[in-house]
Amino acid sequence: MRPWFALALLLCACPTEKTSPEKSADPAPPADPIAATVTAAMDTNADPCNDFYRYACGGWVDNSVIPGDQSRWSRSFSVIRESNQTLLEEILKQSAAEPGEDPGQQLLGAYFGSCMDTDAIDAAGFAPLQADLKAAAAVKSLDDLMTVAGTQQSHSGAAVLFDGGVFADFEDPGLNIMHLGQGGLGLPDRDYYLKTDAESLALLTDYEANVVRFLVLAGTETDTALAEATAIVAFEAKVAAIQLPRAELRDPQKTYHRLERAGLQELTPSLNWDLYWAAAGNAELTAINVSVPTYFSALETLIAETVASEGGIDTLRSYLRWHIVKASAPRLNAPFRDAHFEFFKTRLAGQKEQKPRWKQCVDATQSSLGELLGQAYVDRRFSGESKPTAVAMIEDIVDAFATALPELEWMDEETRARAVEKARALDHKIGYPDEWKDYSELNLAGGWFGNARAADSFETARQLAKVGNPVDKGEWFMPPSAVNAYYNPLFGEIVFPAGILQPPFFSADFPPAMNYGSIGMVMGHELSHGFDDSGRKFDAEGRMREWWAPEVAARYEERAACVEEQYNGYELREGMAVNGKLTLGENIADIAGIKQAHQAWRSSGLQDPAAASIVSGVTNDQLFFLAFAQGWCSLATPEIEQMLLTVDSHSPALFRVNGPLVNYPGFAEAYSCAAGTRFAPEQRCEIW
Repeated sequence: MRPWFALALLLCACPTEKTSPEKSADPAPPADPIAATVTAAMDTNADPCNDFYRYACGGWVDNSVIPGDQSRWSRSFSVIRESNQTLLEEILKQSAAEPGEDPGQQLLGAYFGSCMDTDAIDAAGFAPLQADLKAAAAVKSLDDLMTVAGTQQSHSGAAVLFDGGVFADFEDPGLNIMHLGQGGLGLPDRDYYLKTDAESLALLTDYEANVVRFLVLAGTETDTALAEATAIVAFEAKVAAIQLPRAELRDPQKTYHRLERAGLQELTPSLNWDLYWAAAGNAELTAINVSVPTYFSALETLIAETVASEGGIDTLRSYLRWHIVKASAPRLNAPFRDAHFEFFKTRLAGQKEQKPRWKQCVDATQSSLGELLGQAYVDRRFSGESKPTAVAMIEDIVDAFATALPELEWMDEETRARAVEKARALDHKIGYPDEWKDYSELNLAGGWFGNARAADSFETARQLAKVGNPVDKGEWFMPPSAVNAYYNPLFGEIVFPAGILQPPFFSADFPPAMNYGSIGMVMGHELSHGFDDSGRKFDAEGRMREWWAPEVAARYEERAACVEEQYNGYELREGMAVNGKLTLGENIADIAGIKQAHQAWRSSGLQDPAAASIVSGVTNDQLFFLAFAQGWCSLATPEIEQMLLTVDSHSPALFRVNGPLVNYPGFAEAYSCAAGTRFAPEQRCEIW
């Protein structure tokens, strides 16, 4: 059961005539080590007024390679994560070697240690899955199907048929409810099944071959596995065909249908939800939102048609077995791990090598015991001075947002006042929770598979127990070591874990221009999610309601359409276009975030924008934008680029830098870009 809201952390794509802006001489080799890192990343032969991403990141791009165990690599997120992982490994190795008397340290050590014991994992083979596979093979009716589906979604993470998560009600944000949504696919998105170009069909063929490989590993004869895999992929294609496109799911008003348990049963009368919820672990659960009712009604029809067809119940049994094996493969012996890696990491994402086992186990422990591990991480990596500095920056950015609102002619006074109220009401969570999650009821089973299952079951039970109860606004949805940030519309909060408050995003040693340009932009981005095309539909209390005057809302939509059209015009390479609708919210937040961070820095009075910075030949104003852009310097395999264009609500790094700067006059001013050039166009998209 996974949380619903996206956890987030940027126009014209046509070439323009290169111009020579009025700027200082190229930076000289710096003596300052911070300045050295900035200049090393740059390509000063590029024209900042034609391609600022290349100007800021070209040196880094030319001199960097994607490590074999990664599918993408960035100057910021990846470097920080690598550093964090090294520290977390030290913590976990010590916990495993010297667990002591502390229950938390014992839990960390046992969990990590069992993950690292590949000899025991390999010796077990796929024996840990036998009970699950036996239950799937015994399915003879729809009632059996619902029982197995409930068990697997709760305890193995196999999202068969549909998916769900527990979080606040859109219209009653003080209450936790269950949200059910689309799911049930083995590939990342419906589009993988529905596209008919040669490359997509080839990938689908390779996917089917991978299903065969897994089924054979799980004991199925090859001829039988070939037939089963064909039936499984054909069934998943039918599931994909009844799903809404990913971009359509971004509108909360279109995904809120509080049907309750009785309404869900009425919508799908042949599916026994009593059996499902009992198997999942909360037989009394009643508070339910069904995000896409048309999907569930069509799914019921599809299941009924499948059962009625010759061999249909066999297809459903095979489908269940496949998803059980796929979900558990990374926790099984080497043949299963290799089969999973070679398709889902190499074929889909272009990753050449498996991560070292220690990294896999750090990731697994962080995922399951994130706040327990986070306590030790914070002690070592998050200094006491960081929090007040970050809070002060956020307050500056909120002030900049509020100060700029009177300049927006498209807003009326009443809506403007409500926007200020919402911005100032946002809660700011920095670093780590005030109260840590309690893991005392988690009892590990001994071996790695059993321990991982125990952690899954523990978290599922915790989530299901929240349904129908008040929300805990102190809860965090990322561990402290996460290199990320998010906006939660239902809590009315922006959250910055300690993991992202590290160089090159943030440092007490950085000049203010760099901190405001890098982490300040992230802060402005998260704040702006409260006012993007989705977040704007929630009021200051986190309730989904229309708090805009109708004519103002209409003018907002016109401006959002400008941004959507702008990003629709971007292609990463031929045939790989950005989906302006899917990425609209993130693009709006990027455009607004850079403006707010820049204006907050200029208003802070901490530095003279026009004065020389630590980088020779670069003003502080220019350094601000360099720090912003260099946070997004990235490399990616073609495979992961294609996947992200399909499933990711964020634009590629190139457009996260160049896209917002096209729309912000402050950048053209800082780099003296001539009117009519790429970053000083006659018309810009502006919302906030």
